[in-house]
Amino acid sequence: MSNKELKEKTAPGMNEAVLEVKNLRTYFYTDEGVVKAVDDVSFSLRKGEVLGIVGESGSGKSVTNLSVINLIQSPPGKIMGGEVLFQGKDILKMDEKAIRSIRGQKIAMIFQDPMTSLNPFLRISTQMIETLQLHQGLDKKEARAKAIEMLTLAGIPSPEERIDNYPHQFSGGMCQRVMIAMGLSCNPEILIADEPTSALDVTIQAQILDIMKGLTQKFGAAVILITHSLGVVAGMCDTIYVMYAGRVVERGVTADIFENPMHPYTRGLIKSVPRLDRQNTERLFSIPGQPPNVIDLPPCCPFFPRCSEAEEICKKQYPEETDYGNGHRAACWKGEKV
Repeated sequence: MSNKELKEKTAPGMNEAVLEVKNLRTYFYTDEGVVKAVDDVSFSLRKGEVLGIVGESGSGKSVTNLSVINLIQSPPGKIMGGEVLFQGKDILKMDEKAIRSIRGQKIAMIFQDPMTSLNPFLRISTQMIETLQLHQGLDKKEARAKAIEMLTLAGIPSPEERIDNYPHQFSGGMCQRVMIAMGLSCNPEILIADEPTSALDVTIQAQILDIMKGLTQKFGAAVILITHSLGVVAGMCDTIYVMYAGRVVERGVTADIFENPMHPYTRGLIKSVPRLDRQNTERLFSIPGQPPNVIDLPPCCPFFPRCSEAEEICKKQYPEETDYGNGHRAACWKGEKV
């Protein structure tokens, strides 16, 4: 994507936030110690916004969003603190009945692997119709018609016939289309997409992203897109949050993140994306080392062992966020405040 195209991806208007996450902390208690999978994460999602959460595996992206809909398995996991405000009410303080009225209907989620997210023993029709009957109050005939309509919009060929197939009769890309259709069938206000293209080849990835983008715009849903690829968020997202070791290390409007990345980790992620608009003669860049073990992390910048710009203070104290204007912030000692 060119700089001109990125500049067209501006921050959404000052609409009322549909979701506010404040100081969220989710830990897992294991025999080896306490895993701080999500440690003081905050973000706000506005109506119609597409928000991307980016980072390597183990950075806390998926756990953050499972915490949002209170789907953390306990034990070993436990949400230790924070607020998840939806329509002014804290989801983390709701009882199970209240939360179930939100999941699927108000906040829907597309899970990472569609082949395992769909029940292999039930027809697609059964899984979609039950959801529509539960959340929309439709009778079986109405629910079936709605399910066929959604499969049509998601690009499933011959949906009147395919709706009665089992998941194993679909390819991975088609299963993901079914998951998108199911997620949007109840007109949710928020759609959480967890690595929706990770198990698909490149050409199918582009199709799935186009379908998801078109349908979310059609239904007016705000989107949280979880991915490890900055190439995916470049063309999809209004704002980007970069996570590392359970924390947000950089956040901002998409164009600002790509044109002026301030955290060394963000710059490393951008450099590791193949560029079709350049003639690359050198080997593709990769960030050295491995993500840290988040059990009992010392109170310093967790990226410093992999960072070529690290200074002595990076090894001793976690940096505060630096404000670069227009909502662009990064947690790095190298930053200069505006």
